[in-house]
Amino acid sequence: MTTLVKPHGGGNLRPLLLQGEARAQELERAKSLKPIRLASREVGDLIMLGIGGFTPLDGFMTRADWRSVCDEMRLASGLFWPIPITLSTDQAAAGSIRTGSEIALLDGESGEIMATMKVSEQYAIDKAYECKAVFKTTDIGHPGVKMVMEQGEINLAGPVKVLSEGEFPKKYADTYLTPAQTRALFESKGWSTIAAFQTRNPMHRSHEYLAKVAVEICDGVLIHSLLGKVKPGDIPADVRSRAIAALIDKYFVKNTVVQSGYPLDMRYAGPREALLHALFRQNYGCSHLIVGRDHAGVGSYYGPFDAQHIFDEIPKNALETKPLKIDWTFWCYQCGGMASARTCPHEEKDRLLLSGTKLRKMLSEGGDVPAEFSRPEVLAILREYYAGLAEHEKVEVKLTGHSAR
Repeated sequence: MTTLVKPHGGGNLRPLLLQGEARAQELERAKSLKPIRLASREVGDLIMLGIGGFTPLDGFMTRADWRSVCDEMRLASGLFWPIPITLSTDQAAAGSIRTGSEIALLDGESGEIMATMKVSEQYAIDKAYECKAVFKTTDIGHPGVKMVMEQGEINLAGPVKVLSEGEFPKKYADTYLTPAQTRALFESKGWSTIAAFQTRNPMHRSHEYLAKVAVEICDGVLIHSLLGKVKPGDIPADVRSRAIAALIDKYFVKNTVVQSGYPLDMRYAGPREALLHALFRQNYGCSHLIVGRDHAGVGSYYGPFDAQHIFDEIPKNALETKPLKIDWTFWCYQCGGMASARTCPHEEKDRLLLSGTKLRKMLSEGGDVPAEFSRPEVLAILREYYAGLAEHEKVEVKLTGHSAR
């Protein structure tokens, strides 16, 4: 009998990805269905439905679910869910789809058939309303708001049969694992308490410190890196994965850390995205989620610890996976090592505050990076990446919000 946390909803994992002959038959049938092309974020959401990462959802949300999630962070059934999982299209395409009919869902970039879907409902939404609820802003400068505002006018709801995991299993063969695979891996190691470390950045010394705090109190840590799309200026997943692997190899005790990745795009929804991160990490088998400063944030849209506070605002039984809250972390020259605001008594002038944005800025400008900021093996990989960028690929990194401190 497993000692891991149960999947969200209290039942079993519900992967919607067809296999074998069932997949082959459905794929052939999909070729005759009306095609709808998906945006990158929708492709990631679809794959998470396929592999069981969004258990117990069976497809894209109805209007009742969308509204309830926006207003109360729960589905119409009452089950906790913090962010809408929706599929949109334009008025013209929606007008040619009958409710109750089936459609084929295609990757908007590659054209690959990703799934079939039975359309149970079509509905228009107030995009500004969704943005205000989920992102706490309607500012188009927020990348998550921009993503919602640019989606189609009509949402399509209904159950899906997923046919593909896209590029992820092949492109990230060394790190991509499904919830069933991470659960099997944790059980093979005899782990029952696992802390997930969420990252869209290569790990600097502050990240390393957070993971090692978790190693002290849990059986192991899952360094779970985002493999989908990020905003311009962020470091691509393949480079990030190599840098993290180098850090694990040189600076962690063997068999205390697993590196893996998941197929979502960043939404930059701050507190609500932290809750979604905890929810799907529960499906991956993690008992805890490390929540540090400005988790899933961007700019100054959220307070530095809003993503911690929101866990105190939800019902106690909403999630089995609990937050592991850690204060500001930094290098203290007086202490002679990494510390946090809870453990270091010294003044701010003695502290080197670390952030992924600061590191990217230093590297993008070819500047020196203090040894206290990042491990040399990590820096070597990142410097090689920046040196290989063509001029048109370079993005100015600006320090805003909490990263500017």
